Amino acid sequence: MDIRTLPEQERELYNKIKARYKLTFDRLKVGDKTLRLLKIADIEEILDGKDPFANVSEFPFWVKLWEAAMVLAYVMSSLPEPKGKTVLELGAGLGAPGLAAAAAGFDVTISDYEEIIMDFQRVSAAASGIHNVTFTHLDWLNPPEIAHFDILAGAEILFREEFFQPLLNVFKKYLKPDGFIYLAHDASRRSLPLFLEQAQKDFNITLSKQIIKKSNKSITIIVNRLSHKKG
Repeated sequence: MDIRTLPEQERELYNKIKARYKLTFDRLKVGDKTLRLLKIADIEEILDGKDPFANVSEFPFWVKLWEAAMVLAYVMSSLPEPKGKTVLELGAGLGAPGLAAAAAGFDVTISDYEEIIMDFQRVSAAASGIHNVTFTHLDWLNPPEIAHFDILAGAEILFREEFFQPLLNVFKKYLKPDGFIYLAHDASRRSLPLFLEQAQKDFNITLSKQIIKKSNKSITIIVNRLSHKKG
């Protein structure tokens, strides 16, 4: 991508990030829209030889475009009647699902916990020609007072059990009474059934599966849809 085509503010962000990391853009085709997702070109640059899954609480999940995020991006782009509806992406990382929702016509808020992550997201939105998106810092342990949303979305956000209850509190705080939550995770994530067991106390949950072929291997992605239990 020609960085000179970015708006001045996002071009400055790009150059600020480039001073710290080697960068590249991942291209993700969603419907008739191509998303350009800014990412670190060499993950080893920030892992510094560490095993990324030796301690998942320390692994910077935001640096990778996860298969679950790609599947959730496709799900968001295919949801009906986006006009006038709002979406909040939680723990967005590279922000593919949120940007896909915005490209489809939803009014989107993309959230994360570090400013540097949101700088990547801002550049990606500009590079993708997406304008109906805002970015907000969101600490699940101390969630701010913001509007309720029609849809909440998250991909690969269940990696620490101590955050399960805070995340469920976020769901209850931000989801409209008739809204839906879409979650996508690799089927191998041991944390997923543990979380859903807690979530089913307050939410109705449905499940679908999507299989992705990658490097001659099959990766099964679980997509869950949650809605408030009535009464």
